[in-house]
Amino acid sequence: MTRKHIFTTVGGIAILGSTLGLTGCVGRPVAVEKTARRQVADVTSQLGAQPHDVNLPPLTAESSHADALRFAVLNHPRVRAAYYDWARSVERITVERSLPDPVFVFEADVSDMISSLMPGLMLELPGSRKRALAAKAASAESEVKYRELEAQVQQVAFGFKKAYYQLYFLEAKLRVNAESLDLLKDLEAIARRQNEVGKATLQDVLRAQIEQDKMTAEIANLGDARLALLAQYKAALGLQRMEPEPSIPARFETTPIEVNPDRLWQIAVARNPALRTMTAEVRVAEASLAVAKRSRYPDFSVGLEADLKASPIMARPSLGVTLPIWRDKIAAEIASAQSAKQAGEARLAAEQIMVAVELAEKTFMFREATRNQALIQQDLLPKAEQSLEVARSAYVTGRTGFLDVVEASRSLLDFQLQRIEAETQRELSLAELALLVAGIPPENSPLKNVESN
Repeated sequence: MTRKHIFTTVGGIAILGSTLGLTGCVGRPVAVEKTARRQVADVTSQLGAQPHDVNLPPLTAESSHADALRFAVLNHPRVRAAYYDWARSVERITVERSLPDPVFVFEADVSDMISSLMPGLMLELPGSRKRALAAKAASAESEVKYRELEAQVQQVAFGFKKAYYQLYFLEAKLRVNAESLDLLKDLEAIARRQNEVGKATLQDVLRAQIEQDKMTAEIANLGDARLALLAQYKAALGLQRMEPEPSIPARFETTPIEVNPDRLWQIAVARNPALRTMTAEVRVAEASLAVAKRSRYPDFSVGLEADLKASPIMARPSLGVTLPIWRDKIAAEIASAQSAKQAGEARLAAEQIMVAVELAEKTFMFREATRNQALIQQDLLPKAEQSLEVARSAYVTGRTGFLDVVEASRSLLDFQLQRIEAETQRELSLAELALLVAGIPPENSPLKNVESN
């Protein structure tokens, strides 16, 4: 064989290796990989593959609560970051189930001249189902990342609802205080008229003015608090500081949910993001344990070289086998994986206890707020309004003092603010039950119709 032919053959083998590497081969996807990729495709179609891919309509004062919630979930960078982490973990399944890249090798025997020239290819073959188990472990890890994405959706949705309710009820407080300020102005006018006809002293007028000054200061404080809540509401929508201020919804919508503790516990066990994440982590540990146990078995490598100097050309096959002789290392890997599995199971049990406690707390807070709201709305407020009217009429006729009127107006204001606080607590308790404990995906969220791995 001439030198030209030799180097032509070597070049052909090198080109073959390069072609396999560049255009190469496609492996066979496993079932869990196909399922995970379908999930990614479903979520991507709603979330968008790149920032700002989703064309979200601008929020207006007439936007519904569901529209604003969907805007927050799809627009928030925390959700997008969790999505990319999950998508990256899905790609790891392909990496783990694939064979290692073939290696182009080249050997030559040289003394005074080249006596043998042997190009070839080597391929490693992990033994005893190691690739399948590694793919299963990667799939379990991708499920953990998916559960973390679920948790981010829940937390972003709750953050939005919390800011929404607090902002709405602060607006309600401002309205109540403004009405109370108008009432105090009316009382001051009554005190002036009583003073003019000699039925009251100037002290009553001054008391009315003092109450007005205190209410004016309270309204100013609430106005400052409104600026902070607006910033929280904007952040909950995933909007940057330099972006325009969002419109505040004009209509208030409550959280529809049936508060049945037994039913909520069943939902929490099945869908709570923290529990599902920890369950997925236990699966990761189980898969890692299976992989660790397979480390007792050898891996293989096969190769083929061609001696181009021989005539005729000689093929030289090769076979390599790893020797897993370090038994203490193998035992340590298995023991480590077993400990990780047991730790995951213990954390899952601890989280189930915490979810049960949190469920009991939130359902109690909901029932307490509901009872308080009903008591104030149906009983205390009507009586406070009636008491104020009686005190005002009695003051005009000289049958009571101005302090009784002021006290009655304070009592009415207190009950109005307590009603708002009870409504706020009720809605926040419902939001926590729906989004943190029960783990129900928000309507129109990118995870609403996606099956788990």
